[in-house]
Amino acid sequence: MFTGIIEDLGEVVALKKEHTNLNITIKSNITSELKIDQSVAHNGVCLTVVHIDKDTYTVTAIKETLDKTALSEIEVGDSVNLERAMKLGDRLDGHIVQGHVDQTAECVSVENKNGSWVFTFDYDSNLQNITIEKGSITVNGVSLTVVNSQINRFSVAIIPYTYEHTTFSSFKKGSKVNLEFDVIGKYVKRLDDLRR
Repeated sequence: MFTGIIEDLGEVVALKKEHTNLNITIKSNITSELKIDQSVAHNGVCLTVVHIDKDTYTVTAIKETLDKTALSEIEVGDSVNLERAMKLGDRLDGHIVQGHVDQTAECVSVENKNGSWVFTFDYDSNLQNITIEKGSITVNGVSLTVVNSQINRFSVAIIPYTYEHTTFSSFKKGSKVNLEFDVIGKYVKRLDDLRR
């Protein structure tokens, strides 16, 4: 379980294919605090630490993960939003995030608002996921509030701190991102669908 509050920007330093899996090695300021078998969210994708070496650690993404997330497009040198699992009893500063990506989206516009930015994303509405105005959404692991909710499109407003301390500073039109929709909203929608 995560909160969507990014702790660090890691750097991808190595990628190694192993059958259909991809081993991703990350250099990070939080590596010294990690341990083998620990869950860490990478751009919103919960992955298990399988190896640690000095200031780098390695996680493995299986084919299912690569097929359903934007991790399939990751390259050496890319920055990655990192968050360790939430501790019970800590403040929940973001919202309840599982680290289970529902689908990907494409950035369709970036608007500089003279002190903030508005990013708009399109996603495939055939997968039955929804946003609501002022509801929660996780974009590449970042807990955000939805503005301008539409059937297959939504926007988020980004403050300078978030822009500078997450991968949002690298997004441009056409960037592919991971989405995790609000867990409570998903259950409510599922129950409503079952009643019909």
